Amino acid sequence: LLLLVSACGFHLQGRTPLPAALPVSYVQAVDRQSDFVQDLRKELLSSGAQLTTRSEDATAVVRVLTDNFQRRVLSVSATDRPAEYEITYTVRFSVSFGGKEVLPAQELSTVRDYTFDETILLAKENEEAILREALARDLADVVMRRLTNL
Repeated sequence: LLLLVSACGFHLQGRTPLPAALPVSYVQAVDRQSDFVQDLRKELLSSGAQLTTRSEDATAVVRVLTDNFQRRVLSVSATDRPAEYEITYTVRFSVSFGGKEVLPAQELSTVRDYTFDETILLAKENEEAILREALARDLADVVMRRLTNL
């Protein structure tokens, strides 16, 4: 059974091993408090990287060039009010080791939609916030998988 499970590429979720060039990392971003940047920092820490506050001290610099969240109306009701929204979280990032760019700028985007009802406005605003956090977490996971393949 173990041979079959290991042969298919299955592995338990947990720490992702990082390349040797990422032991001391610096995350450079315009908005250091965005959901994506915070999730990326958590992922780096849980994978064993040490984060620094100065880019000069880092062996690797992850530059978050774009960190954008958008919402648009997907459909409207018969009374011409929004009935469904689509939210899109887009990030653009690059990675450099010792001043040499090893991962050129890449753009990642993820999209979700949700229904809207203004009679339960607070609940729908909370749902959008939860979806936004989930999208940011998904994008941080994708970035970490790309970092582990460097």
